[in-house]
Amino acid sequence: MISGGTPILVLKEGTRRDRGKGAQFSNIAAAKAVADAVRSTLGPRGMDKMLVDSLGDVVITNDGVTILKEIDIEHPAAKMLVEVAKTQDEESGDGTTTAVILAGELLKRAEDLIEQNVHPTVIAQGYRMAADTAVETLRGVAKDVDHKDTKRLSEIAQTSMISKSASAHRAHLADVAVRAVRAVAERVGDRWEVDDDNIQVTKKQGGSISDTEVVDGIIVDKERVHPGMPRRVDNAKIALVDTALEVKKTEFDARIEISDPAQLQAFLQEEENMLRTMVDQIKASGANVLFAQKGIDDLAQHFLAKEGVFAVRRVKKSDMEKLAKATGGRVVTKLDELAKDDLGKAKQVYEKKIGDDKMSFVTGAKNPKAVSILVRGGTEHVVDEVERSIEDATSVVAGAIEDGKFVTGGGSSAMEVSLALREYAPSVGGREQMAIEAFADAAEVLPRTLAENAGLDPIDTLIDLRKEHKKGKVHAGVNVFTGKITDMLAQKVLEPIRVGTQAVISATDASVMILRIDDVIAAKTGGAPMPPGGEGMGGPGGMGGMGGMGGMGAGEF
Repeated sequence: MISGGTPILVLKEGTRRDRGKGAQFSNIAAAKAVADAVRSTLGPRGMDKMLVDSLGDVVITNDGVTILKEIDIEHPAAKMLVEVAKTQDEESGDGTTTAVILAGELLKRAEDLIEQNVHPTVIAQGYRMAADTAVETLRGVAKDVDHKDTKRLSEIAQTSMISKSASAHRAHLADVAVRAVRAVAERVGDRWEVDDDNIQVTKKQGGSISDTEVVDGIIVDKERVHPGMPRRVDNAKIALVDTALEVKKTEFDARIEISDPAQLQAFLQEEENMLRTMVDQIKASGANVLFAQKGIDDLAQHFLAKEGVFAVRRVKKSDMEKLAKATGGRVVTKLDELAKDDLGKAKQVYEKKIGDDKMSFVTGAKNPKAVSILVRGGTEHVVDEVERSIEDATSVVAGAIEDGKFVTGGGSSAMEVSLALREYAPSVGGREQMAIEAFADAAEVLPRTLAENAGLDPIDTLIDLRKEHKKGKVHAGVNVFTGKITDMLAQKVLEPIRVGTQAVISATDASVMILRIDDVIAAKTGGAPMPPGGEGMGGPGGMGGMGGMGGMGAGEF
C-alpha cells in the first residue's frame, strides 16, 4: 500500500498473500490432490497403501481415514478434507474414502464454473440446495431393516469389509460384528441405541483371522500377578480399586535413621502390617477377584495369593470403566471404604494363554451389555487391518440398527442422486442450476471410480448404468467382478443410509468452505524451504512458505 509515495507496511515483512482466483485454484488443487491420494482404494478392487512414518513404522491399509491421518499434510485446504474423513468416521464409521472423493470432485467441478465467471457464493448456494435434494433422494430409495434381521445386518457388515484385505473372512467377521452389536443394543423410548464403547476390541497376534471371536464379557490384557493365585474363580465377586497396594512414599524428602537392628525389624514389620491390613480390607469385603489400576507390592501379592484372591494390576482406566459397567461394580479409590455393595459380579474370571501372552477373561457378567471381540491374525499388520475392518463393521451395523434403513451400494445410490438432481436443476433456474448440474456430475465420480479401479471402461459403465436407472431400476450398480450392471439388492451390496447422507453433507460443507476463500494471508515460516515450483503462493508450486501450513502445492504432498 502506497500513500503519497511512501510505502505503508500493513503486514509483517515476509508475509505471503494470494488473492482472488489464484487462491481459490491453489486451494482446490490441494484438495484434489488429497482426494486423488485415496481414490485408488475405493471398492472391492481398490488397492492398499503402505504408509511409512519417520520412525520406519509401517501401516498397510485401504481405510480412507487411516491413510489421511497417517499422511503428514500441511496445506490448510488439504487439512479440511482430512477433517471430512474424520467426521465421516465418527458419524458413520464407514464411507470415508467416498466422502473425500466426493468433496474433491465437487471442487473440481466448481473450478470449471469459476473459470466461466460463476461467483463462488452462487456455486455454494447451488451445492447446498443439491445436497438437500440428494439426502431426500437417498431417503426415498432406502429400505427398512429390523434389529432382529441378522441376515440383512450381516450383509451390511460384509459390504463394509469387501474392499479390505480381510474380505476372504468377511462372513465370519460380519457374524462376529452383528453378534457384538446386537448384544449391546438398547431400546430407548421408541428407538434403538448402540454405544460403541460397550464393545471392547482386543487384538492379539497369532492364529488365523478365522479365530477372531466374541467373548461375552471383558478381556483384560494382563495376567494374574502371582503364580500361587487361582487360575479360575467361579461366582466371582470383583473389587475394582484405583489405588496402589504398596507402602506410600512420603511426598516430601524424609530421612529415617535406624541405630538398632531391632528398630529395623520393627520398621519392616510395620510395612508388612500395612500391606496385610490392605489385603484384609479386600478380603473383608467378600471379594475373591481384584483388578487394581495401580501397582501391587510383592508382599501384598503373596498375602493375596494366600487368601486365594485372583489379582491383576496396572489395568487401563478404559478397561476399569468397562469392567465397572459390565460387572455392576464401583471403582473405589480408598481401600478402607471398600464395601460389599461396591463389588461387581461375574460367573467366571479366568486366565487364558493367547499366543505367547496370558490374558484375563471376565465372563457371564451381571450386565450383558458389554462384550469383547478378540481379534486374531497371522502378523501384526494383518491384526491391525482386521481391527479396522471390525470397527467399520460394528459401526455400520450399529448405524443400520439405530436408523432402521439401508441403501444399496455399487454406485447405485449415487446414480439415483445424480438423476434426481438433473431433474431438479431446471426447476431452480438461474446460475444455481449450473451448480446443481455440477453436483450431479460430481455424484457420478463414485461409480466411475469403482469402474476405473476394477479395470473397466468408465464411460461405457456410466452410460450402461444411466440407461438402467432411466428404466426405473433404482438398485442397479456396478458389479466390479463381472463388469456388468447388476441389481445390488440381489448381490447383497448394502450400506446404512447414514453412510451416504453423511458423505453428502460433510463433502458439501467442506467444498463450500474452501470455495468461499478468496484471500490467503500466511505468516513467514521459520526458515522452511520453499517447495519446488517457484515464487509466492500463486506459483506452480502452490502455497509454499505458509506459517506451519506451506509445503503442499498443487498436486503434491
